[in-house]
This record gives sequence, structure tokens and C-alpha cells, in this order.
Amino acid sequence: MERNKKQTNVKIVTVAIFVATFMTAVEGTIVSTAMPTIIGSLEGIAIMNWVFSIYLLTNAIMTPIYGKLSDMIGRKPILITGLLIFVIGSSLCGLSQSMSQLIFFRAIQGIGAGAIMPVTSTIIADIYPLEKRAKIMGLNGAAWGVAGIFGPLLGGFIVDILSWHWIFYINVPIGIATIVLVTLFLHEDFSYERKAIDYLGSLTLTGTLLFSLYGIQVIGDKGTFEPLLLIWFVFAILSFIAFIYVEKRAIDPILPLSLFNNRTFVIQNTVAALVSGFLIGVDVYIPMWMQGLKGLKAAMGGFAITPMSFTWVLGSFIAGQLMFKQPVKTILTSSLVIISISALIITQLPLATPFYVFLLVTALIGLGMGLAITTTTVTIQNIVPKNQIGVATSVNTLFRILGQTIMISIYGIILNKRMAEQLILQQATGVESKMMNELINPLTAINLDPNLLPILRNILYVGVHDVFFYGFITVALALIINQFDKRVNIY
Repeated sequence: MERNKKQTNVKIVTVAIFVATFMTAVEGTIVSTAMPTIIGSLEGIAIMNWVFSIYLLTNAIMTPIYGKLSDMIGRKPILITGLLIFVIGSSLCGLSQSMSQLIFFRAIQGIGAGAIMPVTSTIIADIYPLEKRAKIMGLNGAAWGVAGIFGPLLGGFIVDILSWHWIFYINVPIGIATIVLVTLFLHEDFSYERKAIDYLGSLTLTGTLLFSLYGIQVIGDKGTFEPLLLIWFVFAILSFIAFIYVEKRAIDPILPLSLFNNRTFVIQNTVAALVSGFLIGVDVYIPMWMQGLKGLKAAMGGFAITPMSFTWVLGSFIAGQLMFKQPVKTILTSSLVIISISALIITQLPLATPFYVFLLVTALIGLGMGLAITTTTVTIQNIVPKNQIGVATSVNTLFRILGQTIMISIYGIILNKRMAEQLILQQATGVESKMMNELINPLTAINLDPNLLPILRNILYVGVHDVFFYGFITVALALIINQFDKRVNIY
């Protein structure tokens, strides 16, 4: 281990990790900010969630595989591979000329992203001792902060001045720079041990995730459950049963089931999944509120969630300090109370809420998220054996992705259903569903009949309002589940 530390330039590798995190964070903030414009351009409000969902789906499928491979052959080759695929996918997304192309290329992007988050977090665990790890996680949160500041503003600027196609190209130079830094300065003292690769475990796990998440996304698109969709969930159940059977007998399982015997491990990951599900709602629907309801430009839509990035960093640093003094359960309870209060406030906001109120609320959300995500990540890395840190970190990332994937689908169901109900009630006024696509984008909303704008905005408001109500329920559930954990001190 010492030889590994001497060979690796820890400072530069840390910078590379921050750059990779920045790229991932920019990806989220820019796309969220530009989504209303993309919807207006490609007329796809009914399937807009697939732009997020397909990325999360392929990300989820690949995350545990990358995590296991990083434990088997090292972090460096896996991270470089993921970065290369991500850069290629980003380039292709920028070339998209239709919604179907964008969704397909986002799938490629997600395959690459599946390596970035878990492997970078694992590298932090490798090159830093436990007493410094939480602080570095906090600094890594600063990369999210910087991305949160410049991502929405840059995304809004690009969308307003150039074209939404350009928002994906920003990942190319950042990705290449990260690859160069990792290649030159990360030197692992990693002895490769030839083991039987768990192909059956990988295949059955992929099937479980693919069938279940695809079924959920289709329900989200249609807004109702059709009998034919039952086939996907039957396949998912059969794949899961096969996965359990295979993993119990595998020499070196892709996902060791023994990890789930630890109550804290299960609860920490479940909480991470639920709060991440709430977070995706904030990232997607706050900018939509700003642009579709308040008629603001894309840059302002992104700026509304920027305070969350500042306070996320603060929350990460506070978490690092509290872990020396308080049980994990106590820290998480505090963070979840903060997020719950924030979610409850949003559910009470009227349509004409002033812009500054959103700045205050998202700042509060960021504080709670910084506390929660840092605490869950560091905890699960500390309670597993060293040779399972990679796969444990990937499980944590997987749970967060699953939370986002499932909740973005649920939000889509809620939004589409509520808008459809409101459109029926307002038929006599002359409003049509296609007008909702134009309303979302301020650049096309100006073409709508001014007399219909208040009606259309109220329809969208009802849908978005309900989305955040269910977001509040999600965080409240996380708070309840956390109470079943043991009082664990990781230091």
C-alpha cells in the first residue's frame, strides 16, 4: 500500500476525480436546464422522461459490473474505459437530430457514466485513510458546487445563444482531460488474480434491471398499467430468482449477497435511493417551473437550483465533522428532517411564488443532501471488507440510480395524468395537449394565445405541484426507514 501511495500522485489524481465528478454534475445540470428547450424543439413532453430514464437505466445496469471489475482488475482501466464511452456518447448526443436519436445516444452515455461515480468514490477510499476520507468527499462535493454554479448558467447561455445540441459537447474536452490525468498519475499496485468471471450473475442481474426498469418507464410514458406490461415484470421476477440462485453458487459473485446481511448497509443504501429520487424531481421540475410557469429563460431556470450546489458542499463538510462525534443514524435523521421540511415548503408554494423563494428552498435542500449523501457513501465503504469496497460503492451508486429511475417514472405518470385531467376540464376554452410542449419552452410560449397562457400555466402547475407532493412522501419514507437502523459509529 505504501508503494502504491508513493507511485500515485495523490494530489493530481484527486484533481482528476474532481474533474470527473464535475463532468458528471455538469451533465445533470445542463441537461435539466435545457430540457424545456429540447421539448419545445422536438415536441416530446410525453416522452421527455426517457432522455433521463434511458441514461439512468444503462447507468444502473453497468454500475455493479464496473464495481466488481474494479475490485478484480483495478480502478484505473475501468475508469478510463468508462470515460472513453462517456465522451463518445456525449459527442453523439450533440449530433442528435431527433428525440429517438437523442434517447439512443443517451443510452451510450449512461453506459460510460456507470463507471465514473462508483469508481471515483472507490479511488478516494483507496488513496485516503478513513480520517481524511470524509473531508475529501466534502471537497469532491465542491466539484458539484462548481458544476452547479456554471452548469445551469452555461447551459442556459448555450441554449439561448447557440443551440441545445451544444450542451453535450462540453463533456468532450473535460472527459479527455480526465483521461489524461488518470493515465499519467494514477499508478495502482494491483495484483491481478485470475478468477472465474461471474457471467451468469452479470447476465441475470442485467435482465432483472432491464426488464423491471423498462416496464416502469413504459408505465410512466403511458400513465396507466396495461396487462401486456405484466410480461416485463414476470421476466424481471424470473431473472431475479435466477440471479439469487446463481449468486449463491458463484465462486466469485458479481454482487455478494452477504453484503445485504448487514442492516446498516441495507438501510443506508435505501435512504440514499429515496433521497436521490427526490433530488431528480428537484433537478427536473424546478427549472420547468421557472420556464413553463414563470416564463423565465433557460439560464434563470438553472440558476434557481444553483444555491443547492453551494450548500451541498457545506453539508458535506459538516457531515465529515459530525462523523467523528455522532452515530450515523443521528446524522441521517438530521439531514432527512431538513430535506423533508424543504419538500413540504415546495408543496405549499403558490403559482406566483417569487423567484428568491426558490433560491432559499433549494439552498436548504442542498444542505440536507450534502449531509445525507456523504454520510451514506462513507459509511458503506467503512462497514465492508477492504476487498469489497469497489462493489459496495457501486451498490450505493446503483441504489441512488434506481431511486432516480423509478421516481422519474412515477413523476412522469403523475404529471401526465394530472395534465390530461386538467385538459379535459378545460376543453371548452380551446386548449390542446400540443400547446403544453410550447408552454414549456419560453421561446415558443410567446407564440401562444395570451388569453390561454394563464389556463395552460395553471394546468402545468397542478401537475408539477403534485410531483413535489409525492417527492415529500418519498423523503418522509426515508426518514421512517432510517429509524430502524442501529446506532453505528464509524470512527
